[in-house]
Amino acid sequence: LYFAAWVSSLSMGMVFFCSPIVSIFTDLFGCRKVAVIGAAVGFAGLLASSFVSTIEPLYFTYGILFACGCSFAYQPSLVILGHYFKKRLGLVNGIVTAGSSLFTVSLPFLLRVLLDSVDLFNTLRVLCILMFILFLAGFTYKPLVSDTKDKEGGKKGKFGFPPEKKICNFSVFKVLSYRIWAFGIPAALFGYFVPYVHLMNHVKDRFGDSVPEEVLLLCLGITSGVGRLIFGRVADYIPGAKKIYLQVASFFFIGLMSMMIPLCHVFGALIAVCLFMGLFDGCFICIMAPIAFELVGAQDVSQAIGFLLGLMSVPMTVGPPIAGLLRDKLGTYDVAFYLAGVPPLIGGAILCCIPWIHERQKLKERAKPVDGETTEKMLENESTLVSNTTEKPIRELESGI
Repeated sequence: LYFAAWVSSLSMGMVFFCSPIVSIFTDLFGCRKVAVIGAAVGFAGLLASSFVSTIEPLYFTYGILFACGCSFAYQPSLVILGHYFKKRLGLVNGIVTAGSSLFTVSLPFLLRVLLDSVDLFNTLRVLCILMFILFLAGFTYKPLVSDTKDKEGGKKGKFGFPPEKKICNFSVFKVLSYRIWAFGIPAALFGYFVPYVHLMNHVKDRFGDSVPEEVLLLCLGITSGVGRLIFGRVADYIPGAKKIYLQVASFFFIGLMSMMIPLCHVFGALIAVCLFMGLFDGCFICIMAPIAFELVGAQDVSQAIGFLLGLMSVPMTVGPPIAGLLRDKLGTYDVAFYLAGVPPLIGGAILCCIPWIHERQKLKERAKPVDGETTEKMLENESTLVSNTTEKPIRELESGI
């Protein structure tokens, strides 16, 4: 279980680990080119995975190549929405991300049918069709907002690229509220994905084959889609950085539900836990992009999301294998689920202070232009005084002559 968990965990981790690189390429070449190339790489990785017969090559073909392609295809889909929508960005993100919930609901049943009728390798080849559709969909990304950074600074570096400071925009970390957000969310994710990776194995250990474990994925997918639609709409009514309180609530409930999984000795109780977990998982996912827009603005949002997803890769990669190691050592997932509920609670507590800090930053920024105007007025007054004092002797000389 430990080595098997590394394949899926490495895949999820690489999707987010590549995100800072994806954000740079998105700023340089645009959403359309990055999304199309990413889908093509993901297609090649998934197709290559269908020809391997041992687990070791899957670390590269599925865990790295396919995941990197998905990363290059995924992030432009978040950035492109800001080009088309402003007022209802939360709702739009909810609608778009709800599509993944639709496939979460349908794919387990489709995969079961495919695995029963054809083998695993042909199933992966069938799934390549979805990657090809994603490849075609990437051509529809047409940005409507021109890059203001290029207009402001027209200087180009070597080979026609922008300067290094614009390629790697680390200035987003100067924003204190973003800095706390970018490190608080990864702190919560050390246990966030443990239930999603190991829940099915836990059900088999506790209930055997007498219960349909696909029902749990169905519950997670349905309520996650509902949560993305509901909380995406709710986020549009919450002003500014206070949207983060929705993420705080989602972390709290997900951590609590994770701790309750070992306490469920009845399959119906486990279904109820999955319903709540999926609901707040949808809340967490759908408001990530709107919060990034609020904290750093539209100009820096691409790399702000990229850096955040890159930092998320570490806990997402490490957490599930550690849970699998605990299962191998202790013979049960109970301790792993108890420990997985702690980081979301800690991360949610860290995020609570961000709205207050962000408001203070805004007040300071509003005060700066006032100070600039007053200094400009003082300089103008000084210049007029100097000009008057120099003009008087000249006039006296002219009158004397």
